[in-house]
Amino acid sequence: MLIGVMCLVAYLMGSISSAILVCRIFRLPDPRFAGSNNPGATNVLRLGGKLPALLVLVSDVLKGTIPVWGAYFLQIEPIWLGTIAVCACLGHIYPVFFHFNGGKAVATAFGALLPIGLSLAGLLVATWILILWITRYSSLAAIITVGLAPLYTFLIKPLYTLPVTFLTVLIIFRHRANIKRLWQGKEPKVGKKSERE
Repeated sequence: MLIGVMCLVAYLMGSISSAILVCRIFRLPDPRFAGSNNPGATNVLRLGGKLPALLVLVSDVLKGTIPVWGAYFLQIEPIWLGTIAVCACLGHIYPVFFHFNGGKAVATAFGALLPIGLSLAGLLVATWILILWITRYSSLAAIITVGLAPLYTFLIKPLYTLPVTFLTVLIIFRHRANIKRLWQGKEPKVGKKSERE
């Protein structure tokens, strides 16, 4: 019963699209239909600059952190923590409040991993920055970072490897179009107006 409630709460929190709300507050175009058509921080950065993008990023991270941290505090088993984290990400990807048209859930997944430990968070951030700096592909940085998350988790807190793997599969699946464009050499790099996340 408790796990079901936590999963529902996580999904509903994930369904609060901060990108759409922040764009409305700042009178920016709807991120679902402008820029990369992805309601995420990178597209909001393109549409409105650093402050709106920062607000979106922080909000999206918290959507993952709050329900998972709450479940962690309630001593829910690791396997169910992964389920709750996936529910938060599914809410972000398929938000019930915004016609099920959401984003890629990278920031929300990152937020869901924060309760595992700051060392894991540091490794993920460092990996993302390094790959982005080398390649200038935002999507590739996200895919590689998420792909390495289960390995990092195994090295730091093996108990959470399976739940983190759930998130990895979901996020990589969500990036399947980006993977196709990367393979075809059609994925724009960071800084180009036509970039798709």
